[in-house]
Amino acid sequence: MKTFKTVVIAGATGTLGYPITEAFLNDGSYKIKIFRKKPESKNEKSELLASKGAEIVYVDYTQKGDLVKALKGTDVVISALSPKKMGGDFYSTQLSLLEAAKEVGVKRFIPSEFGGEYGPDIAHPFIEVKIKFREVLEKSGLEYTNIFNGFFFDCLQYLGFDLKNKTVQFYADPNSKVQVTSLEDVGKYTVESLKLPEARNATIRVAGSTVTFNEILQMFEEATGSKWKVIEDREIRHRYRNKIEPIPSIIDDFKVFICENGALSKLDNDKFSFTPRSLVEYINTMVKNS
Repeated sequence: MKTFKTVVIAGATGTLGYPITEAFLNDGSYKIKIFRKKPESKNEKSELLASKGAEIVYVDYTQKGDLVKALKGTDVVISALSPKKMGGDFYSTQLSLLEAAKEVGVKRFIPSEFGGEYGPDIAHPFIEVKIKFREVLEKSGLEYTNIFNGFFFDCLQYLGFDLKNKTVQFYADPNSKVQVTSLEDVGKYTVESLKLPEARNATIRVAGSTVTFNEILQMFEEATGSKWKVIEDREIRHRYRNKIEPIPSIIDDFKVFICENGALSKLDNDKFSFTPRSLVEYINTMVKNS
């Protein structure tokens, strides 16, 4: 195993990047730098991370020379950049990071995956850029680790579970299995992946819970003590593709896609030292605090 000392995290103040950065700071084994986009500006989350020991580095992702200078002495680059927030810049920004990382001799690159595992044969316009970059990274000669964790606990409402109105929209067969993981545990898995020989030039699949959509509904009903209204619409993708009225939005089409194809082929939880938080515990806390 190579020795890693300095870790750079791009997208450290985002929904995913923040808990990953916190996990590294809590571990205490690495020097942590967080990249923020120029020009310099105040940001509450970055200031909090800085108070815990992270070094803030401002970069221009469009300038290779700037990235090369900022990455000198770096052992690991972790991209927690969001394709949703960055749009068309997502692929080019990760590619710029990769090219600069290769030039300065970075030892490992962890790309912005952290979700379901989708390949070229099962793709959607929203994730094609992730697949495209993953293929470039794996051919780059730079050591890499892909981390897949299914859905985030925090995404349950996006997947159709509406706690406020006590309704659920099933976008796929309610008895199909999916994996869900807390953001905090995604951070812990990322930290430990650097100490795991099996993670070198490999894909790691982890999850907090493996459940069906029906089981998630049951957890919510038990936690709230009430029966939820169920809405099912299995024709969203068909109507979207064939432009049948009422035509669903591309967002609803994407929800169907990830719900139908979100299950991981296997899990590597047994390779890690900790027990992840369970979904039922999270839902009980979520309901209690609502």
